[in-house]
Amino acid sequence: MSVGEAVETEPRRRRPGRVIRFALTLTAVLLLLFGVPWWTLFASGNDWPTGVFVAGTVIFAAALVVFPLAMFSGHGRHHRDGPAILGDTMLGVVWQLFVWSLLGQVLGLVLWAFGVDDPARSRVATVAAVAVAVILLVWGFAEARRVPRVRRVDVVVPRLGAGLDGLRLVLLTDTHYGPIDRARWSRRVTEVVNTLDADVVAHTGDIADGEVAQRREQAAPLGDIRAGLARVYVTGNHEYFSGAQRWVEHMASLGWEALHNRHLVVSRGGDSLVVAGVDDRTAAGSGVPGHHADHEAALAGTDPSLPVLLLAHQPAQIAGAVAHGVDLQISGHTHGGQMWPFHYLVRLDQPVLQGLSRHSERTQLYTSRGTGFWGPPFRIFAPSEITLLTLRAG
Repeated sequence: MSVGEAVETEPRRRRPGRVIRFALTLTAVLLLLFGVPWWTLFASGNDWPTGVFVAGTVIFAAALVVFPLAMFSGHGRHHRDGPAILGDTMLGVVWQLFVWSLLGQVLGLVLWAFGVDDPARSRVATVAAVAVAVILLVWGFAEARRVPRVRRVDVVVPRLGAGLDGLRLVLLTDTHYGPIDRARWSRRVTEVVNTLDADVVAHTGDIADGEVAQRREQAAPLGDIRAGLARVYVTGNHEYFSGAQRWVEHMASLGWEALHNRHLVVSRGGDSLVVAGVDDRTAAGSGVPGHHADHEAALAGTDPSLPVLLLAHQPAQIAGAVAHGVDLQISGHTHGGQMWPFHYLVRLDQPVLQGLSRHSERTQLYTSRGTGFWGPPFRIFAPSEITLLTLRAG
């Protein structure tokens, strides 16, 4: 077992000091997230009538209280859909108002440099910030709800045999079936996938936010997806909030091979490819018995001369793939950032944001921007995708 794997499989212990730090950090973040837009829109140098200032202050104060309550209720152990929809939508709206309020303050400095005085200067900055935020939220909502476009990528795998040249691999990930009912969207995704003549279809986790019983109808179309050689699935981190083992069993009941630290071999034209999968890196700390990322178990008994395709939910799991000589890892998790400029925060935790990247002489990684969306029903400068990877022999 490598050092990287040892870290992944170490259960996390909760400590009182960590809980206190988390609570203080959360409070500070919420005050900033709601305080900056409030300052830009209603305070600063706008000099609005008293009634407008008071009404705006009351609205933001109420939102500051309601938001965390809705998020905890909606995304807690009971997965209450109404509060989740409210909290998620508020998060998307306030995030965009926060970002564009900051940029509005920059615009205010520019106007000040050109001699524009308050309240005109602040009002122009406020109107600009609100207008851009509203436009992006409307566009982002439409982007999140549409069926993803197909992203076609050729990947050269030098050790791939000629018989498997041109193998068509469709990658789905981060469908996040959740409080907003997307059963119709799910059926349309399946229809698109079935036009792609896939040899292998892979789902790299975060199927849903909620238990199988809650999201069964939305996930049902996954059972109709067609693949010539295999349909394979691994857990993502969100499965560990909502019955991971039940999702593993449910995917098996839909005819998918759940690669729970295991592999299978697909063959064509006299050549073979190992298709392996590992649990998400958060699995060990979840308390679900038998779940942890274990590359050695996933690859046990494989022929070392065969190329290896590895399913792992997070790009951050690439170190284990490199250590075990994997040829291509496919992942999701990042959502491509989902809502600009959250992209930059994602990069603090993950080695890549999206696309094809190389991590050793042998190992490549493809990271999808995700098929669905998590939480806020918005995608801003981070389009969703159904990925068609065509594997080419070297």
